Amino acid sequence: MIIKACATRLSRIVLPLTLLAVGTSFVPSAIAQQTTSLYNPIPLPSSNQVSDTLSERDIPTGDGGFARDYLVRFNQGDNIAIDLVSDQFDTIVALMSPEGATLAENDDGPDGTTNSLLFTRITQTGNYIVRVRSFGETGGGAFTLRVTRLRPI
Repeated sequence: MIIKACATRLSRIVLPLTLLAVGTSFVPSAIAQQTTSLYNPIPLPSSNQVSDTLSERDIPTGDGGFARDYLVRFNQGDNIAIDLVSDQFDTIVALMSPEGATLAENDDGPDGTTNSLLFTRITQTGNYIVRVRSFGETGGGAFTLRVTRLRPI
């Protein structure tokens, strides 16, 4: 009789705790789903040029710097030039595939400055990310990004 009374009391405690544990185990995944929707690359304007500012409110790179992403649609066979200029920080520009892989990246352009210039050919039609970031911990500041589709003469 004592064992049965203890088992009954224990089940009254264990069952609610189990339900509480099961009910709260879904909260982190719900929060994770909400936070993944926070990533929204900025559509590149139809002029294919933007003057903007890189700041500590942008995407942390893990190297002490920050990144800002722009969404642009390219077609298979497009030859493109991506030009990133800033007087306020050491720039790096990267082109990322529709799947998120880095396809090409440039740190310092051929002009001997810390500006970036990237030439590449698109092999697959889709939405790509042009990532503007600072080198290491060089901070941020104003920049101009220009994407040009090159045409044969």
